[in-house]
Amino acid sequence: MVELSNSQEEYLKTMYILANTEKEIRVTDIAKRLKITKPSVNRAIHHLADKGLVNYESYGEITLTNLGKQTAQKILKKHDIVKMFLTEVLEIEDEQAEKEAKAMKHALSVETEEKLEAYIHKVLDLGDLDCGYDSNNEKCRHCVKITARNRLKKKQNQTNLDLPFKP
Repeated sequence: MVELSNSQEEYLKTMYILANTEKEIRVTDIAKRLKITKPSVNRAIHHLADKGLVNYESYGEITLTNLGKQTAQKILKKHDIVKMFLTEVLEIEDEQAEKEAKAMKHALSVETEEKLEAYIHKVLDLGDLDCGYDSNNEKCRHCVKITARNRLKKKQNQTNLDLPFKP
């Protein structure tokens, strides 16, 4: 994977999301979503273009290269894994988990990410999802979150039933 700063990862992730939800990626939309200035977005786009992640000509269309799409997908996956751990396993409120997932994902090694993903799949019992799950599809990510939440609640209820009665 290409070495990126935290902010470059956020730009790339935002562009990927916009590419999958809007007709085109525009500097204005990126700036609004990240709550930053258009000149900052332009600088970032040029840096990402230099790394081969986006195609862009001044005042032209912004597109992600194949490498840009793959890198953004990995960034999203890491974010989702961390956020799911925080919200579903540790039961941290969504807004706080979002902030912390943004910060934490940058610090995780590939090995730690893989182990965390395996742990989440084991604890939340997601190994049997036979639906063609695609971590890059917003609908699939929502489905996994709902499934995980329901299964975790079920496990907690079973654990509570298994506890001996204490007067």
